[in-house]
Order: sequence, then C-alpha cells, then structure tokens
Amino acid sequence: MLARSQAVALQWLDEGARVVAATLVETLGSAPLDPGAEMLVDGRGRIEGSVTGGCVEGALVEEARSVLAGAPPRVATYGISDQQAVDVGLMCGGTVKVFVHELTDRDALEATTRAVADAQPVALATLLDGPDAGAKIAIQADATAGSLGTNELLHDNVVRDARGFLGEGRSAIRRYSARGETMGDDLRVSIMTFATPPRMIIFGAIDFSAALAQSATEIGYRVTIVDAREAFVSSPRFREHADVVVDWPDHYLSENTLYERDAILVFTHDPKFDEPALVAAVRTGAGYIGALGSRRTHVDRVIRLRDAGLSQTEMDSINSPCGLDVGARTPAETAIAVLAEILALRAGRQGGRLADASGPIHAREQAAR
Repeated sequence: MLARSQAVALQWLDEGARVVAATLVETLGSAPLDPGAEMLVDGRGRIEGSVTGGCVEGALVEEARSVLAGAPPRVATYGISDQQAVDVGLMCGGTVKVFVHELTDRDALEATTRAVADAQPVALATLLDGPDAGAKIAIQADATAGSLGTNELLHDNVVRDARGFLGEGRSAIRRYSARGETMGDDLRVSIMTFATPPRMIIFGAIDFSAALAQSATEIGYRVTIVDAREAFVSSPRFREHADVVVDWPDHYLSENTLYERDAILVFTHDPKFDEPALVAAVRTGAGYIGALGSRRTHVDRVIRLRDAGLSQTEMDSINSPCGLDVGARTPAETAIAVLAEILALRAGRQGGRLADASGPIHAREQAAR
C-alpha cells in the first residue's frame, strides 16, 4: 500500500503540488489496517488512500492542512480511550499512531518505488522526531538513497538495522539516542520493509497443487510447481498461477536458497519422489514444510525417513498430514486448510475458532528496541 501511495505522491510532486503524507507507523491492539497504510493530502485538496478504513481520516485531513499551513510534522495518536479518538470515531478498540509530514525529498521515494517495481528488497526509514523529522532514506542490500540529516552515527545505525529487518521481512519503529546510538529513546525511526514475495515450492503436479497455487498466489506467494515427470506438468492449469519446473526434488532444492518466510509442500504421493523431497526440504531454511497424505501414509513415511537418516528433530519439522482439521475434501478446500495452517503457524496461533478464543484478534509486534 505504501509503495502505491509513493507513486501517487511522486506524480503529484511532478505536477508542482505540495503533498502531506499521513503514514500509519504503529498499531497497538486491534486496528483495521497494518503499519504502512498511508493517506495523502495535497495543497489542491486531493485525498488519496486510507490509514484506518475511515475511522480517523477526517481528523487527519485537518492535521495535514495544519502542516500545509506551517505546523511541524508530528505523530498523531488515536486510541479508544482518548476523547479525541471517540470524537473522530475510532471504535475498533486499539490505538494507532500516524506520522503526519510534508514530502519534500524525492530521492528516497523514487528509490523505493523503483526497487518495488523491480521486485528488489528495500526498506524505507523515516525519522519521526527532532529538527529533521520527516527525512527519509531508502536502504537496499548494497545501496542507499536519501538522507536522515547530518547525524552520521544515526545514519549508519539505521542502515544496519534496516538491512537486518530486510532479512527478517519485518517492519517496526526503532529508537535511538539524540547522538544516534542504538541505546536511547530520543529519536524514533519508522523502518518499513518491502521484501521480495515469499516462495512456495510444491512438489507434484496434481489437482491439489493447482488449487494451492491459485490460493497461495492471491495472498502473495511466488509459487513454483516441480515434478520430475514432464507429462504430469504439461497441463496449462499448472502454469496459470505458478512457474513450472521439470526436475527431481533433491536436485532442485540443492540449487535454491530458501528462508523462514518460504514454504515447501510435498504432494507427489510417490515415495521415490516424496522421500528425496522431504530429506532435502528439512535441510533448507524454509519455515514451513508440509506433506499431503493420510495418517497411515505418514506413519509409513516416518519409518522410511528414519531409515534415510533423518533425526527426530528433522522429522518433527514436517507437518504431516498438512493442513488444519476443517473437514476439507476437495482440492480447493484442501488448499484453504493448508494455507490456514501456514498462516496460523507463521503468526504463532493454534488455528481454532475466533469465537472460542480470547485476546486480540490481530497480534501486533511491539516496537523494536
């Protein structure tokens, strides 16, 4: 969402307009949208985007007009317990912090927009406090664009932290001392990451693979279906939502580097493909490994994997039978069950009914220290 708003902001700046951005930088408790949501207001009265789906946008328009009139940038906070929040209609039960500031430096915005368009990982760091509040820097693995001001120590520490965030695929607010040291609370910096899409590798070209590829693509995965049997992957339905590769699973995984955000699914239903795939999968960095099949199939598979040399820890990393217990039968239903398990594990949840649970629906990461 932030990348799209940057493109709009650059267009308005090209037209000679003054542009104020209201960027959601932190949420506590429930909130309609995630950090990174952004609303733009320009000096000609145009409004683009949203930060809470309508709860506080009216108040933020007034904040933006104040900035256009000369007010300094600031972090506006709205929470259910605040009278101001009640007045503007924030009724979701949480608290949102929105940084309202004028966009003046194009370098970081242009670099972020280019990187996102090229599917390259990039982080956008925005200084929230001090005389240089609103300054931005775009950070990639080997380059930066923009500036946070003249504080070189702050610059170096933010660049280092942002590159760490890129590796983890997370966004947060970091705090620094007035001198730029990592131990301090004087200066807040919002670091928003735009990581490359997580990968999902599915071994086995079957109906379940095609259904899972379609659903996984819709939630942001880059899907590859791999099968050593060329005749199995020839159907166009596999290429509709995935890249298709003809290869043996262990060879394919040996030539690809996977990370915590990535997932491997083994759907071949054939031990001569399943077992090499799983043996290779547990030795990658993939955060989720799942195998399709019945409980009896899993018991037999465990015996063979143990004979193949897998440790108990490695076998425990395999989710089999994969998916949540929702009574799925068809390929489309199974795809939903598998994706639900992946999302639940990624969020540290059990995957039960929300109506039977307590606590916040949306777990929010606390501000990084």
